Amino acid sequence: MLEGTTKAVREYVETVFRRGREPMEPIGFTPNFADQPSRHKIYPGVSRFPLPAGTDGTLGPAKRALLGPPADAGDPLWTMESLAALLRLSYGVLDRRLRITWNQDSDVRVTYPGALWGRATASGGGMYPLEIYWVAGRGGPLSPGVYHYSTAHHAFERLLTGDLTDEVRAACGNGGEVDDSDGFLLVSVRFWKNSFKYNSFCYHVVTQDAGALLGCWELIARGLGRRLERVLWFDDERLNRLIGTDTYEESMLAVVPLPFTRTGGTVTAPGPAPAPGHGTLIDRPSFERSAVTLTFEQVEEVHRAVLEDRRPRPDRTTARDLVPLPRPGSAGTPLPAPLEERLGRDLGGVLRSRRTSFGSFVGSRPLGLDELATVLAGAASARHYASDVTPTRTGLTGLYVLAHRVAGLPSGTYRYDPDGHRLQTVQERPLADFLQRNYYLSNYNLDQVGAVLAISARWESVLRAYGSRGYRVVNAEVGAVAQNAYVAAGATGVGCGAVLGFDNISIDEAVGLDGTDERTFLFVLLGHERADRADFDYRLV
Repeated sequence: MLEGTTKAVREYVETVFRRGREPMEPIGFTPNFADQPSRHKIYPGVSRFPLPAGTDGTLGPAKRALLGPPADAGDPLWTMESLAALLRLSYGVLDRRLRITWNQDSDVRVTYPGALWGRATASGGGMYPLEIYWVAGRGGPLSPGVYHYSTAHHAFERLLTGDLTDEVRAACGNGGEVDDSDGFLLVSVRFWKNSFKYNSFCYHVVTQDAGALLGCWELIARGLGRRLERVLWFDDERLNRLIGTDTYEESMLAVVPLPFTRTGGTVTAPGPAPAPGHGTLIDRPSFERSAVTLTFEQVEEVHRAVLEDRRPRPDRTTARDLVPLPRPGSAGTPLPAPLEERLGRDLGGVLRSRRTSFGSFVGSRPLGLDELATVLAGAASARHYASDVTPTRTGLTGLYVLAHRVAGLPSGTYRYDPDGHRLQTVQERPLADFLQRNYYLSNYNLDQVGAVLAISARWESVLRAYGSRGYRVVNAEVGAVAQNAYVAAGATGVGCGAVLGFDNISIDEAVGLDGTDERTFLFVLLGHERADRADFDYRLV
């Protein structure tokens, strides 16, 4: 049975990696943007509780969050003000995006129905398909209950009254931060909010989106001096029943304990899990803008495979055998120290200004080697986080650099060694033609890019060790690394854009991964932007 689930996940991921050569089903699919879902999930007729602005205070210098370690357990408890900052500066609406870019939607975005609202967390295609729920216990600032974070209102929508924290603990398996917390943030994905555009590719994108959100939360928590632990191994369907969703329409991806008071590890013994098909606790319909919603067979198959793989949570130390390995026999080139003086900006300001470069790169000004080194160090720090499945300082991902226009660095491919802060040479070669030929979208001129970062993982080893759920675990870290790259680039004054439009197989070969179990999952473009950008300042905060 378990072999069947991993086989289904392996086959799905392989179609993702090969989609540049063999399109994924359904071939010829065209999104119906006129009937797209709302970018904000709304529950009509519920009580809303406005949150503090979340943008009034400071989070300290970006370098503390990007280059410092996670906070220790027992650090300051959460307050309503710090929770509001966590939500607003990650998934809350911050501005309206009206800049003219190489994306072919500038004429649509100027109309209100087609408006694109900027947020601090990156999201594939700007779809923002994740939903956030707060299960509040007795120690929080609001009555115990289940609340939905309305991104449209920056407010909590109360869905249910009563302390349901024991239900979350039961779904996660008691222990550690889960036992010591009186509240939890739940992160789910509403598949149609992404699949209406990306169809079968959806599952790959949304699981990385979840990682980007968790990575952004980790940065904000470090800025606030607080600790966050992400729980990635839980009973999905028990939590889905808790919030009243159909598992194949909206499903949990992560749980984050959020203590307002310490329970001291004293919790009530939970009841047994409801039987499959048991009624949900919350029966409140949300607004659906689309007249027609579709499902996609490959998305449902890979999601089902993850849910049916019910092996026990692996020991955290398992991850130590899954770390990408350094290249043998390569001393490498030492990199300059990170530009800490540029990382002195307040983290909150950096997050509020985060955006994607979309065709704005200009090759006349090469990327500085010290700038590249700063982004690499900041991105790699996303591998250090508290989790139920990995040790704090053991990452599952690697970083490769395809250097095109980097001052003082020959054009070619390199592996980044975060422990030694150095680049190990894979191959020196011209890359301009190679990069453009293997990028199958039209929103960037790759000849103008300074460098491409390729985020990798030892995919087959992860799948063997963690089973089907390992796909979500590794993609969560991939997304967090990309989010850190955005923040580090923004603080350094470098343009940035995460993309999935490369031919993975060609990139794997270029960085020397063919014949290994390591694969590239996501790519980040870096470089300087042109000065004469056409934009309109539409900041909301």
